[in-house]
Amino acid sequence: MIEVIKDWCKGCDICVRRCPVHALETSDELNKRGVYPPKLKEENECNYCRLCELLCPDFAITVVAEERKEESKSGLIIGGVANEV
Repeated sequence: MIEVIKDWCKGCDICVRRCPVHALETSDELNKRGVYPPKLKEENECNYCRLCELLCPDFAITVVAEERKEESKSGLIIGGVANEV
């Protein structure tokens, strides 16, 4: 998930232009600075690369990876029999 502090954004659009999977777009709402901050597209392919967060000169973007709802189980094979660990 990408969190945007809308009022910190100055509207440079670096995040929108540099996103490698084009997951961001300019929003329709003005912030307190009178610019249109970025937002996630309805259908996006965000891969959590954090490039938008790293390039933002205003520190207005934070990328938070979504936690997986399923617990990962590793299997251990002993003597040809798979055991869950």
